[in-house]
Amino acid sequence: MVQKYRIANGILTRTIDEQGPISLYISPNDAERKFLVQELKLDEHTLASALDPDELSRLEFEPEHTALIIKTPMPHSPHEPFLFRVASIGVFLFKEQLVIVTADESFSFDGLKAQRLPSLAYLALRLIYRSIFSFIEHVKIISQISEELQEKLTFSMENRFLLNLFSLQKSLVYYLNFINSNELVITRLRNYGDRIGLSVIEKELVDDIQIENQQCFKQAEIYSNILASLMDARASIVGNNLNFLMKTLNIITIGIMVPTFVVSAFSMNVSIPLQHTPFSFWMIMGMALISAMGVFIVWRWKKW
Repeated sequence: MVQKYRIANGILTRTIDEQGPISLYISPNDAERKFLVQELKLDEHTLASALDPDELSRLEFEPEHTALIIKTPMPHSPHEPFLFRVASIGVFLFKEQLVIVTADESFSFDGLKAQRLPSLAYLALRLIYRSIFSFIEHVKIISQISEELQEKLTFSMENRFLLNLFSLQKSLVYYLNFINSNELVITRLRNYGDRIGLSVIEKELVDDIQIENQQCFKQAEIYSNILASLMDARASIVGNNLNFLMKTLNIITIGIMVPTFVVSAFSMNVSIPLQHTPFSFWMIMGMALISAMGVFIVWRWKKW
């Protein structure tokens, strides 16, 4: 699917003009891929990288355009609260044209349409800026979900909460990897700004983007380290809860076994004391009760 946009008075607007300078390809079909490769001279491998969610970010210079592959988190779904996925975005900057390719069906220019966009390069940089803030928001969501899981783990012995924490930890590791790959692209944009043709304002935006991306990486790294430490601690808590439960069950078992032994001893089919006493039943039950009380007293005295 292809959508056309243009910048009118600094505002990004959608247009039906096929010659619109900004083209957005979402999950392009074979015909659209063929057009991008043959007509716009996009590198076929770079185009495939723009549609691959596992591809790392990079910056390449082609004879007629500059190609960027950047990473951005996909929208978090409440139906899959522990699944955080990342998408690739291909940004191909020509002198008079900007082509954006992605497999993310939810991609849109929302949030950018109302901003002042003096040039196509500025729009490309704003996309990188937005992806950084998306990563920051997702890291905060992961932190909130992990806190909820930690509260549940305090009184639970189920492994599923630990597995959910492990999924969040794995997502943070992927985020750190992709945020770092974005940092490499931002550094190259800063070093090759003149070659790309960035203006002074756009170079200043690149500096701001680099600062924000570094802060995003540090924040994600801190959350990742904290979550890794908490997972070890919570695993110990689950083990302690299990040990406490087993100790309680053992005490209950011992408390039942002692009076059971007393009753069983007087239930043998042999000559036993008190078998001709009229109140033998109540005497035996009394001894069983006394033995149970004895176990309880010892349990309280030993503070088991």
